Amino acid sequence: MIVIHLRAALDAYEARTGERLTHEELAVRTGLSAATLNSIASRRGYNASLRTLEKICRALRCTPSELLELIEPGVQRGGRP
Repeated sequence: MIVIHLRAALDAYEARTGERLTHEELAVRTGLSAATLNSIASRRGYNASLRTLEKICRALRCTPSELLELIEPGVQRGGRP
């Protein structure tokens, strides 16, 4: 499963720029709805399109590898079964 770490990406953006973004502010910058961003942030395994991920990466000035994590089936985040 691929997990989207939106909160971590937002935190990293804030650490780099000093600017804290809400989902609503990110929605304006990306053209995505705040509801979509809330779903991405709260639903593990949310199936976002590549176009959606690209918009988030461009807005937060991050790479897909900073936003995404591949988790093996049956393993919890952090490597725990």
